[in-house]
Amino acid sequence: MALMTPEQFEESLKEIKPRVFMNGKKVENILTNRNTRTVVEANKASYKWALDPKYKDIMTCFSPLIKDVVNRYTHVSTSTDELVAKAQAGTFTAEMLGTCIYRCVGYDSFHSLYATTWEMDKELGTEYHPKLLKYLKMVQSKDLSVAGALTEARGSRKQKTPDWPDPFLSLKLVDKNKDGIVVKGAKINISGAFASHYINVLPQAAHYKGEEDYAIAFATPVDADGITYICQYTPYSAERDQADDLEELGNPVFGQRETSMVIFDNVFIPWERVFHCGEYQYSVKFVTRFAKTHRMTCGGTCKVGFMNQIIGACKLIQEYKGLEKATHINEQLMEMVALRETSRACGLAAAYNGCEEPKGSGVFLPDELMGNVSKLNVCNAFWRIMALAGDIGGGLIVTLPSLKELKNPDVKDYVTEYLGFGSDAPAENIMKVTKLLQNWTAGLHGVGTWHGAGPVMAQKIMLQRVIDYEHDKWIAKRTLNIKD
Repeated sequence: MALMTPEQFEESLKEIKPRVFMNGKKVENILTNRNTRTVVEANKASYKWALDPKYKDIMTCFSPLIKDVVNRYTHVSTSTDELVAKAQAGTFTAEMLGTCIYRCVGYDSFHSLYATTWEMDKELGTEYHPKLLKYLKMVQSKDLSVAGALTEARGSRKQKTPDWPDPFLSLKLVDKNKDGIVVKGAKINISGAFASHYINVLPQAAHYKGEEDYAIAFATPVDADGITYICQYTPYSAERDQADDLEELGNPVFGQRETSMVIFDNVFIPWERVFHCGEYQYSVKFVTRFAKTHRMTCGGTCKVGFMNQIIGACKLIQEYKGLEKATHINEQLMEMVALRETSRACGLAAAYNGCEEPKGSGVFLPDELMGNVSKLNVCNAFWRIMALAGDIGGGLIVTLPSLKELKNPDVKDYVTEYLGFGSDAPAENIMKVTKLLQNWTAGLHGVGTWHGAGPVMAQKIMLQRVIDYEHDKWIAKRTLNIKD
């Protein structure tokens, strides 16, 4: 069986030496740095669940490529049933982690790569698809973690890409020879790549004639020469760095979503890992096929798992405070559940209405309309759920003392008494649940949800392109007996 154990995964990371910087210092070891360790733990959990009889049906599937059972996060969906299973896995991992499963962008990028390389070979006579299949087989047989990277800094939107004063604000080909290509530039806001084995790199945007050097897609080891990771650093990062006990944190093991800017400084990519090079007409297909897959993931699957955590924490707070009969809180909880289920329904609809794209390729992608509706819907729904959770949790969410005070002999008794609210639950439990709500409602997740898989305007633009009003017009004319 092509499945690694969690211990084997961690051992494999010891062989990787990515160049990582955080808070003005080099991270010497991603396994021991408290913030980068959260990414290791999140990916490690996916290996554990794949071997757990309770969860293996969610986290594994059979791959016809290698004729063996593989981790679902290395698979390409070949039916609507597999898209549904993909959606269910997204919810499961999100609710179990309370943060990103950092393999999801790579997972989604494989769908785009598979579909588009197949189409390019068919229409142009290129030979990208066999190379992709060989790479994918290697990933599956070794059970590798693969990250994905699209977003770029980019230059002035008033100018065309070739007119930017800095040509490397979008990742650019700078050389190619018989052995491969060399690229220079950066990808930004990239989730967890430094604790993976490979990165799948796609173009961020459509490209046009004269922009051939920007029309590139490839895979590279995370520690290839010339790659540098400059990590995010937030108040939550600093808090984790300084915590005496990680149990004080809102998500002790898996933390907040960790991202980095990935610098490509003249990085060499061998031809066997190059899947798009100069065929600018197809850049947009890499982007849109990734987007429709990832918007289903972000919109109707992982955020549903996050909502489950928030709703559970709010229900606990209600019970700890003896507010089970408070009508307004019960109505708020009911609204949160309705928002969650609406989000879930959109994600599942995108999966159920998916289809093979392109025809004959064998890869199934979510329905474009429902995938974009899913992401657009969850943006507003998640903000609303955070607001409701903030109301239920109360001002303590942002005024909470440190859990260290429970070990401080000078104030321990005061904190225990007054933050216990006369409840049967210990003050420590109440404070921990409140800290979890702080993690969600006063943390990074609001903006992260809004912009992950593209900001709201991206979904609106795509919806304007794909909505077909002809059936609606026909219904209205039929009702009124209007003849053309």
